[in-house]
Amino acid sequence: MDAGAEPCSDVTSFLYLKSAFLAMEPAHFLISLARQAGGGSITTKVQTFILEDCIKDIVGKGTELNNKYIKNILQKLIVAVESTSDIVVEDLYEKFAYYLTIQLDDQLLEENNRIYKQITFLLSLGQKCSSAMDLKVPLQCSLNMLEGDTGCALWPSSLFLSEFILSYQEVFSKKFCFEIGSGVGLVGIALLHVGASRVVLTDGDISTLANMKSNIELNHLELPSERTSAKPMVECKYLPWESASKRELQDYGPEIILGADVIYDPHCIPHLVRVLSALLSPTSSEPKGNGANCCGPTQDTDDADKLLQNKEEEAPVAYIATVIRNQKTFDYFLRVAAESPLSVLDITEMMKPMSLLPYMLSYDRSSVHLLKVSFLCN
Repeated sequence: MDAGAEPCSDVTSFLYLKSAFLAMEPAHFLISLARQAGGGSITTKVQTFILEDCIKDIVGKGTELNNKYIKNILQKLIVAVESTSDIVVEDLYEKFAYYLTIQLDDQLLEENNRIYKQITFLLSLGQKCSSAMDLKVPLQCSLNMLEGDTGCALWPSSLFLSEFILSYQEVFSKKFCFEIGSGVGLVGIALLHVGASRVVLTDGDISTLANMKSNIELNHLELPSERTSAKPMVECKYLPWESASKRELQDYGPEIILGADVIYDPHCIPHLVRVLSALLSPTSSEPKGNGANCCGPTQDTDDADKLLQNKEEEAPVAYIATVIRNQKTFDYFLRVAAESPLSVLDITEMMKPMSLLPYMLSYDRSSVHLLKVSFLCN
């Protein structure tokens, strides 16, 4: 990035504050960003900015949980300002009083734990372009991390994989991309943004799939059955790993396979590896040439090198973002993958994505590993 083109710190700090508010970052992180925007204190300018530029963009998103979030932020904001004996703008008290009068149905909040967030990838930072370049992704997520078998919640690995896609757009542009365990659909939206030729998102949970489709529609993208224009198209498919057949998987023939936080349950790992192996393995219809195996030598060494390079460029590859929460589970994945046979390479340091979510203080990108998985030729 061109450091000379970076916006002034005042503009950037307010951009961070609004982006964090729309992403519904936890209150203590938002208060920290508010102080940074005010140069160390939550000034009247910062308070007015939250009232006039932040809250208006989150009101009316459809759930009482959004109102609950605003009410909580206003309360924490007033306490933070008063604790330092700074001036609280009158409108802040009035807005908080308004949200106090809103009757929030506790039973409804308990039953419907969906909340609308907007994740903003700050592609404009450090570039000679306007903020119009930034990718804004509204998402319906669940506060219950186990809903939809974890698929309706937003996880760090999805954020990291999306940053990776947006940082290395040339890798995914004009490619057929296939995601396993697609969750809320964020990775698929990033793929469409960079110009993937075809995007198939899959999940083995019906409620996750329904939520994912809602997010695709929320981002004004089209499903095949709704195709009426030249808008990008994405397919959402029900795909349980344990019952997916090799023929079904190989019929897709994707060029790039993606997955975020799919290595977490040891019981699912054999099924996951089988799915990856089927998607990554060369098909029987591929020419082997002189009876050699897919990466085998030919009589001409130069020709062999060219053939190998071409095969590597054409062969499908998988990018898996994961947080290693249990080393034994991860080691088990590596062992099963090696038996399949799959090559697993940690490329986290080799292909670091740009930091496009610097305002998300709750997002620990250092905990995420990026794996490159490919089929090992005999």
